[in-house]
Amino acid sequence: MTEQQPPNGFWAQAAADPDRTILIAPEGEKWSAGQLHAEVNQLVHGLRAAGLERGDAFAVVLPNGVEFLTAYLAASQAGFYLVPVNHHLTGPEISWIVSDSAAKVLLAHERFAAQATAAADEAHLPASHRYAVGEVPGFRPYRQLLAGQSESVPADRTLGWVMNYTSGTTGRPRGIRRPLSGKLPEESYLGGFLGIFGIKPFDDNVHLVCSPLYHTAVLQFAGAALHIGHPLVLMDKWTPQDMLRLIDSHRCTHTHMVPTQFHRLLALPDETKQLYDVTPMRHAIHGAAPCPEHVKRAMIDWWGSCVEEYYAASEGGGAFATAEDWLKKPGTVGKAWPISELAIFDDEGNRLPPGQLGTVYLKMSTGGFSYHKDEAKTRKNRIGGFFTVGDLGILDEDGYLFLRDRKIDMIISGGVNIYPAEIEAALLAHPAVADAAAFGIPHSDWGEEVKAVIEPAEGREPSDELAAEVLAHCERQLAGFKRPKTLDFIDTMPRDPNGKLYKRRLREPYWEGHDRPL
Repeated sequence: MTEQQPPNGFWAQAAADPDRTILIAPEGEKWSAGQLHAEVNQLVHGLRAAGLERGDAFAVVLPNGVEFLTAYLAASQAGFYLVPVNHHLTGPEISWIVSDSAAKVLLAHERFAAQATAAADEAHLPASHRYAVGEVPGFRPYRQLLAGQSESVPADRTLGWVMNYTSGTTGRPRGIRRPLSGKLPEESYLGGFLGIFGIKPFDDNVHLVCSPLYHTAVLQFAGAALHIGHPLVLMDKWTPQDMLRLIDSHRCTHTHMVPTQFHRLLALPDETKQLYDVTPMRHAIHGAAPCPEHVKRAMIDWWGSCVEEYYAASEGGGAFATAEDWLKKPGTVGKAWPISELAIFDDEGNRLPPGQLGTVYLKMSTGGFSYHKDEAKTRKNRIGGFFTVGDLGILDEDGYLFLRDRKIDMIISGGVNIYPAEIEAALLAHPAVADAAAFGIPHSDWGEEVKAVIEPAEGREPSDELAAEVLAHCERQLAGFKRPKTLDFIDTMPRDPNGKLYKRRLREPYWEGHDRPL
């Protein structure tokens, strides 16, 4: 089977071998390719019956499960845009994404009933276009969307896409929208992305999904694995020991991870680690946040050369480093992907030679993107075909990238990007806050946690009671992962005459003795 070349794409493979196990749900239920294919076809027919046409969007607020992958595959063969929504967001935050994307249907899980209901109400989504896995008042059962629909392959199949939402400096997330090609799904090699990391079709590979599928990279890895014939093993709620158990029991060969997961795996007692065989793992690919050097070395010591790293942006483009690359050049995030190009430019737009610090720019050879309904942001931060997300770095003589700083003010907690502008807007909405700043401070497990510093409004004095009041206000405005965990006071916020905030001055004292570059 190692030398076998599969038909291109999940749908062709399912037709050729419908009995092959292709998915193991979080509860352990096994799904054959034929079963999943039938559900995907039914969902396409159901969404079309609900009024969706090529180029339309539908949104999902779902945990890792069969329904998420069904939605992904349905969108991919019907020319729809799938909009995955972070289920940790609040109702108003989800409503913004549903409304901005013009999603015609919302699929939600009963676990997230409150925020999904609030979002659907605020977005004025009709009851006929709300569907729930489980019971959510005002939502139709998900099975009703599939009921009575044919399992046959839909007509007029055309390649769809995922439209992920990424936050920006305005605090409002924007959809990353790529043009639809109009091609049949099989006319594009949908699993080719994994070839960047040396992962081959079939080859007895099994992909472990151990992070939420609403993340851009997690869904991209899982989808690509399906399309080149790899069964998926899904985790819903990640724990380090359960991950080890699944690697051992299902002989999982590749996965996508973040450094926080490394940290928690390493914290397990040695006797627990020794219970499980991790040698099947060939590619434990991590990204999304910087990995401390001592953590990376410890994982390589334990798991071996399968520990690999990438640097990328949701918009496209990136770099990749094998364990051997990293050991040879500690701290590197790798060399450019074969379908990507890296460059360093200065603030005047001049391309810099190797060894000079500047802004990291990326370019993809596979096509461009735009930010949905935001031409200004689409045009911003571009030089020719290159774009940047604001990271600073150096390319060495051999083409290896070393990051020296991250997006200017972005907080990365547990591999999740958190943008201070949105937090600061929420803080400033409280009448006792005259000025506010949010930034990341060290956290032993998550890498960073959110810290708020406020300048109290005239007539309000700093106190524990005021801090608690402002933090409670944030709980009503922001998802849990965005909320400040602690709050400090300052007499006057450090700003220049033009109003620019010197956030570095606020941040530096908290990072003394820590590795974060400033």
